[in-house]
Amino acid sequence: MIATIAPPLAGASARGSFTTEPTPADPYRYQIGFGNRFATEAIPGVLPQACNTPQRCKYDLVSEQLNGTPFISPRATLLHAWFYRIRPSVAHKPFRRLPKHPDLEANFSPLNPDVTFTPQDLGWDKFPLPDSADGDEVDFVDGLKTIGGHGDPTVKEGIAVHVYLANAPMRKRAFCNNDGDMLIIPQEGRLDIQTEFGHLMARPGELVVVQAGMKFTVTLPDGIGRGYIQEIYGSHYELPELGPIGSNGMAQPRDFEIPVASFDVDLSPSHSDSPWEVVVKLAGQLFAHEQGHTPYDVVAWHGNYAPYKYAMEKFVASAVVDRDQSDPSIYCVLTARSKIPGVALSDFLVFTPRWSVTRNTFRPPYYHRNVATELMGMMYGTWHGSATKLEPGGLTYEPSYMPHGESYERWKEATEADLQPERLGEGTMAFMMHISGHVSLTKYALERSGALQPIQPDMWQNWKAGFLDHIDEVQHDLAAAGLPTLERGGGAAIIPHKAISKSSQNGVATNGNTTNGHSEDLP
Repeated sequence: MIATIAPPLAGASARGSFTTEPTPADPYRYQIGFGNRFATEAIPGVLPQACNTPQRCKYDLVSEQLNGTPFISPRATLLHAWFYRIRPSVAHKPFRRLPKHPDLEANFSPLNPDVTFTPQDLGWDKFPLPDSADGDEVDFVDGLKTIGGHGDPTVKEGIAVHVYLANAPMRKRAFCNNDGDMLIIPQEGRLDIQTEFGHLMARPGELVVVQAGMKFTVTLPDGIGRGYIQEIYGSHYELPELGPIGSNGMAQPRDFEIPVASFDVDLSPSHSDSPWEVVVKLAGQLFAHEQGHTPYDVVAWHGNYAPYKYAMEKFVASAVVDRDQSDPSIYCVLTARSKIPGVALSDFLVFTPRWSVTRNTFRPPYYHRNVATELMGMMYGTWHGSATKLEPGGLTYEPSYMPHGESYERWKEATEADLQPERLGEGTMAFMMHISGHVSLTKYALERSGALQPIQPDMWQNWKAGFLDHIDEVQHDLAAAGLPTLERGGGAAIIPHKAISKSSQNGVATNGNTTNGHSEDLP
C-alpha cells in the first residue's frame, strides 16, 4: 500500500513592515530602525506613487517637504521628509516676539555676561519642580532651564544643556526649535509627545530625539515632568561606529522606535473656535504665532528625517573585560559630529547594569584629566561614586582637563579588595554628556536653581601618600639598580607631605556660599 503524502504547508506572508504593539504604559505603535526611510499613512492610499508632489493629492491634501540637511548634501547624510497634510504649515498669522525667557540661553561665548566659565567641578541636587500648591502652571516650554553649553546656534556649531521642570500640559500650544536637535531624557513622569509625524510616549529610562524644525506638544500623563535635554547646533545624532566590536552591540538600530502617521481634524477652523499658539525658538529667543487649526494634520508621510525614541535598558554593554578598563566611550548610545574631523561635538553615554569581572585592575573609574567636559545625570537608582554626590534629577559637572576621581577611602578600599565577579548598577540608570568644547554655566545654574551643592574645600586634604611609607624600600631598589638614592636638601629631595592652604586654591563663590576663603561673587 502506498502511503499518502501530505501536501506541504502553504506558509505565511507578512502584510506589512513590523510595528510594535501598544502596552499599558504606552498606547502607541512604532516603526523601528535607526536612520531608515519610512513610509506611513493613517488612511490607505494617501501616499503618492513615483512622485512626491503630484498635481493633486488624494483628498486634496497638500504636499510639503521638511529638510534636515541642505539639498545637495551627500546621499549618505541627506535627511528629509514629505508630509501630506490637510493645511500647509505656512497658513498662520504673523509672528510676535515673546518676552525674554529668564532662564533660557543659547549663546555661550565669554562675551555673554549671563554665562560663566569655571574650572571648578560642581554638582546639583535634584532640580525642584514648580510648586502646584501656589497655583502656578508651568508647561514644558515655560519650564526650560539652561544649565550651560558652548558655541552659538547662529553659526550652527555648539551645544546647550537644559533641564525641564513642568507641572502642566501644553494646551493648544506647539513648540518648534529652529536652533538644533533636542535629545530629551525624562527623569520623573512620562512625556506624551505629539508631533507632526505621530505620537511618542517616553518614560524615565527612555530618550527621545526631536530634530530641528519639527513641531511638537508635550502633555504629562503623570501630572509632572522633570528631565534633561541635550541640544546640538548644526549637527545630527548618529550611532557610533562599532569598530572591533563587530556587527552587534551597544545601541542596536532596530531598538529605535519611530512614530506612525496620526492626524487630528479641525472641522470648522477659526481663530475663535480653535486657537493654536506655535512657539518657535530662534537664536535662543522665543517667538510665537497663532493659527486657527491644529499643526498635527499630517495624514501620511515618508522620509528619513523623523523623531524617535530609544529604551536605554536595551543598550548592550560591551565593557566586560579580563583586565584593565575600557574607556567611557564603550557606553556611547548616540554621537554628534563637530566641524573638526574625528572630534565629536558630544557623545551621549548611558550606564546600565553590568558585570565587573576584571582581575588585577583598579575597578572604580580611574583618575582622569579629560579633554572633554563631562556632565552627568541620573534617571533612577543610587550612585556609588565617593567624590561626587549624584541623585536622580541632579547633575555633576567636570570641566575640560580638570582632574577627577574617587576619594582616598574609596581608593584604599579598591586597592585592597578581593576581586570577585560582581554585578554593578542593578536598579540604576545614569548618563553622561561627553562634550568636546569648554562649557560655560548660566546664572540659573549658579545662582537661581536652588540646587547647587556647596563645594567641599577639604575633600582632598586627607589624602595619605602611601609612597612615603615605602621610602626604605625605594632606597634599596634604587641602590640595587645602581641609581642614585633619594637625598634630603638636594637632587630628588624628600619633602614631607603638607596640607595646601585654602587661600591658595582656585574656586568660585556660588549661591552665596563662601568657598576657598573668598566671598566674592562670580563675575
